[in-house]
Amino acid sequence: MDNMELLTEEKVISKIYLIRDKKVMLDRDLAEMYGVETRVLNQSVKRNSKRFPEDFMFQLTEEESENLMSQIVMSSHGGLRKLPYAFTEQGVAMLSSVLHSDTAIEVNIRIIRIFTKMREMLFTNKDILLRLEQLENKILAQNKTITKHDDDMQMIFAALKQLLVQEEMPRNPVGFKIPSK
Repeated sequence: MDNMELLTEEKVISKIYLIRDKKVMLDRDLAEMYGVETRVLNQSVKRNSKRFPEDFMFQLTEEESENLMSQIVMSSHGGLRKLPYAFTEQGVAMLSSVLHSDTAIEVNIRIIRIFTKMREMLFTNKDILLRLEQLENKILAQNKTITKHDDDMQMIFAALKQLLVQEEMPRNPVGFKIPSK
């Protein structure tokens, strides 16, 4: 089984984090998907630094890195030596211009398609919510007197809105914490 067969949509989505209100992927996760070492990926980026402005890529602060490590299991050899880099969707797209392997190109295409699909799902949910609110207002405008049926409809509208407007829940930390003394 090659790298592409193992790269499922769920795996890619699980490697997308919300940092500084941006959806990003970390250098180490991208390097793993591309089949290269993290240092090789970062060296390619540094050699082409003009292609990666801050809205394409940024380095995490210590605090951001610690918060992220508390949310996910990080397999590392004695801890991280350098703070990780985070790549936005545009940064991931730009990586295809600096990593020239066939695997990197295929992985990039897959990741960009997943980012696009996520954005489309967000817009679809907003559209459904808008239409739901319009329907709710129309029903309320037509019925001046509230009946048992209206109460049921309000409950249905509330449940549908709750399903459509799910806030990003913080991930529960994995592992255990050593109590402070």
